[in-house]
Amino acid sequence: MNTMAVSTAMTSGSVHLVSARQQSLSVAQLRVLWVAIIFAIVAAAAILRIGYLGFSDVGTRATSFAEALLPPRGELTDRHGVPLARAFPAYALWYNPKALGDPADPLVKSPQEVAQRLAQIFPGLDVDRTVRKLEAGRATYLRRRVMPEDANKVQSIGELALELPEETDRHYPQGSMGAHVLGYVNNEGQGRVGMEQVLNDRLVDASLRGEPVPLSIDMRAQGALEDELRAGMLATNAKGAAGIVLDVDTGEVMALASLPEFDPNKVRSEDLVLSEEQVKRGETPASFNRVTNQVYELGSTFKPLTVAAAIDAGTVRDFGRRYNARPVEVGRFEITDSHFLGNHLNVPETLIHSSNTVTARIADELGAEKMRQTMIDLGMSERPYIELPARGHPIWPGNNWPRLRNMTVSYGHGIAVTPLHLASAYAAMVNGGVWRPATLRKVEAGAAPKGRRVFKASTSSRMRQLLRMIAVYGTGKNADAPGFRVGGKTGSAEKPGSGGYRKTSLVSTFAAAFPMDKPRYVVIAMLDEPKGTTASSFQRTAAWNAAPIVGRLVPRIGPVLGVRPDMSRDIDMSDLEPLLPGARR
Repeated sequence: MNTMAVSTAMTSGSVHLVSARQQSLSVAQLRVLWVAIIFAIVAAAAILRIGYLGFSDVGTRATSFAEALLPPRGELTDRHGVPLARAFPAYALWYNPKALGDPADPLVKSPQEVAQRLAQIFPGLDVDRTVRKLEAGRATYLRRRVMPEDANKVQSIGELALELPEETDRHYPQGSMGAHVLGYVNNEGQGRVGMEQVLNDRLVDASLRGEPVPLSIDMRAQGALEDELRAGMLATNAKGAAGIVLDVDTGEVMALASLPEFDPNKVRSEDLVLSEEQVKRGETPASFNRVTNQVYELGSTFKPLTVAAAIDAGTVRDFGRRYNARPVEVGRFEITDSHFLGNHLNVPETLIHSSNTVTARIADELGAEKMRQTMIDLGMSERPYIELPARGHPIWPGNNWPRLRNMTVSYGHGIAVTPLHLASAYAAMVNGGVWRPATLRKVEAGAAPKGRRVFKASTSSRMRQLLRMIAVYGTGKNADAPGFRVGGKTGSAEKPGSGGYRKTSLVSTFAAAFPMDKPRYVVIAMLDEPKGTTASSFQRTAAWNAAPIVGRLVPRIGPVLGVRPDMSRDIDMSDLEPLLPGARR
């Protein structure tokens, strides 16, 4: 009996143990199954992700380690590698009213106290405007550029609503220098105005942005040009100034300046758009490029172009021929000179003394069609050729030039172009007769564009003599930098206004090239509405204000551009000097 009970108990215990083991095994199998299922799901997700990246364009946008080392935007440099525009990490000051979780009370301190503390860190901060932003309760930027040391000071204020997200900033190490060439980058990271806009796609391209883009300008020449233009503008109380230095053989822009300038590191709204009152006063925003976008009647600087066209066409053969210099009557209009220059003048005297009447007569003999075609060949009928987006359209006289219009164009009236148009035309006139488009991209040796022939080489040779004579004996004496063999022509044109030309408002220009025995560079200096001051001997004409700018500039830029002064050399003018009484040196 007892034996049977023990046996039954042992059997029951064995069965219970087997059942427990089977249950444990089932649980373990179930767990393994769940692990396998989870693993399969993860593996499937990974495979799907890999397939998605492999067969879609997302993979091409993935950031590799090498790409992560690249700057977010490519660098711009001058022709020698001097950095002009760089991108680097920076902080922004962002106001986030939801940071504390209570939009009704987003700040610990009062908006006035917070704004005052920020103004201590950023002296230029507008306190009242900042207070209004803080009180409005909307998320917004308070400042876009914050240096790391200033970011630490902002953190010390102790306001969670003041956030400092890290962003990419565009920095221009040279400040405002070359601003109209470079342009700027807006808050959305898009290039505007200058080469930043032109090269925007190139600068953000991941496959290209690691390589800096060299521009044609030389920052040493750029700094000198801006310095001399600014000095000339301030000395004569001019409203603006413009200048360019152009390589006559390649079309490369070595320097380009428009004043007043702006700072691309800190572009203000007034740099871009003016008020109605400012527009009525004839002002232009600082970002406006006077070299490429503003058209002017450039006056007597056109006279050498007229003479070159006449020489090329064979209308002018005898440089000793005496032309009637008395006033020219065309219908009810009369063309006169600024003062009496004599009853008769030859071609060298015409350019040296800047005679309107003789130039008009030369153009009349040349004919309107040939004059017009020469201007077309020089690019005067189209926007200037350069990469910049801001390019002014010339005021072109049209297809059929009447006799009077042909005459007025000959001395730079009745046609309005940019200073860049003039620079490219002068380059063609002195480089052997070939016109080439201007460029702000560095041109490698031997890669200059072929261009188009406008003047014969013999005509160009004659014009080099005549331009040099103007600087030695005529209105360009103040531009004659010793040893640099400068040649050029002055131009003082009255600005048009309601009811005719305004005799009190001039555009003064000096168009030059150097060295004239083997021209390398064209230099244009222009002042917009200069006044007669002590610095200009109370004169408003280009001979007294624009020409001296070139005279001071050339010795500064010549050596850095490869032209050293040489007093032993000059262009041979011996066959023309006898035509000027007392001209032999």
